[in-house]
Amino acid sequence: MTTVRPETTARPATDLSFPADFVWGAATAAYQVEGAATEAGRTPSIWDTFSHTPGKVRNGDTGDIAADHYHRYRDDVALMKELGLKAYRFSVSWSRVQPTGRGPAVERGLDFYRRLTDELLQAGITPVATLYHWDLPQELEDAGGWPHRDTADRFADYAEIMARALGDRIGVWTTLNEPWCSAFLGYGSGVHAPGRTDPAATLRAAHHLNLAHGRAVGALRAVLPASARTSITLNLHQVRPLTGSPEDAEAARRIDAVGNRIFTGPILDGAYPEDLLADTAHIVDWGQLVRDGDLAEISRPIDVLGVNYYSPTVVSLPADGHGATRNDGHGASDHSPWTGSEHVAFHLANDDLTAMNWAIDPSGLHTLLTGLAASYPQLPLMVTENGAAFDDYVSPEGEVNDPQRIAYLHSHLEAVRRAVADGADVRGYFLWSLLDNFEWSYGYSKRFGAVYVDYATQRRIPKASARWYAEVIRRNALPGATAQG
Repeated sequence: MTTVRPETTARPATDLSFPADFVWGAATAAYQVEGAATEAGRTPSIWDTFSHTPGKVRNGDTGDIAADHYHRYRDDVALMKELGLKAYRFSVSWSRVQPTGRGPAVERGLDFYRRLTDELLQAGITPVATLYHWDLPQELEDAGGWPHRDTADRFADYAEIMARALGDRIGVWTTLNEPWCSAFLGYGSGVHAPGRTDPAATLRAAHHLNLAHGRAVGALRAVLPASARTSITLNLHQVRPLTGSPEDAEAARRIDAVGNRIFTGPILDGAYPEDLLADTAHIVDWGQLVRDGDLAEISRPIDVLGVNYYSPTVVSLPADGHGATRNDGHGASDHSPWTGSEHVAFHLANDDLTAMNWAIDPSGLHTLLTGLAASYPQLPLMVTENGAAFDDYVSPEGEVNDPQRIAYLHSHLEAVRRAVADGADVRGYFLWSLLDNFEWSYGYSKRFGAVYVDYATQRRIPKASARWYAEVIRRNALPGATAQG
């Protein structure tokens, strides 16, 4: 097992308050908000290509303009400051910085992130940079993409470029956001870019994403000051068997292996789980895929683990051997993303659903955080995404009232608070998302933002949930508690 540099232990929360040094933030991703798809030397990423392919994204939507954050970042940072955000988690568009995925950076591309970072710092907001949120330069996909080993080397080079450009101003660096989605939705079910449906490519992509993470950590550490922190963000599935039967327990084990431990195993424990290797041995030759030295690179120590949570994953093993993968919450496809476990069926945890048809169950977040704390007690945690989409609209009075989102956030923040009280070292919470944005294959049909975006005019309207969240931040406590300093 890898070791993690210890930091100060988070102070337990009392009543409805959070630790005094708890970090309150919001998150976005480059392709979802920036727009300016062809400006300042930026070239297409796989999501540009995918979204411009007819039939891939609802209503033919693209991220060409998105929330126009590229041009409106100063106003958006002012809005963050007004809401009292302490940190802003954003991702870097790789093809804006390094258009071909190789060679020197485009300074005009780097300049945007320099300006954004400086604006955040001037507003007293901590910048948290994610190097990769699913937007691989198209030229690298054309050369093989994540199933191709060379992509991991290219990612390490890109990480070094970013560290040299902004390492003096950004102290928290995340390598990858949700590599499970990149591998299993991008190369397995094909509902995400690049839209391939190849089980062997899916597993190769997962390994090379792990390798890219490890090599990027090495590249960052070689350049960044010792005080900088490195991390990865995983969308760990809080897996539950539908019943207490041995068959459903087996279903849960299989999904935990291919959904979670395929990343936590090599990254945090230094090895791929034996049951995962056995489950997928008929698909890929792991002995050939994993080369000498790979696991040592992948398991380089990190300083914090980012955790994204929206809904639990409830599974069963049907008697007829046929799964229901179209109901797994990851989009409709004739191809399962659950490589090696396509026969597992998925179920809703309850009937209280968001606009994404995801079950609302905050207990899953508490279980996930406390379980990670028990397994990796020295590793600080950060909730890097949590939120919900609802059918928001502007009232005749020009307001956006979203009581369902407020209830969602309240219950999930209470789950975080309880996890901290139960001993989990959770350092902060990033709301997904700051702005309504391009929601991948759903286009602009789903709204996750605390701030409503009128896409025709790009007007920003803070929703009632944004004001509610601002008050939580100001008090450092949920409603009903005494304000904390």
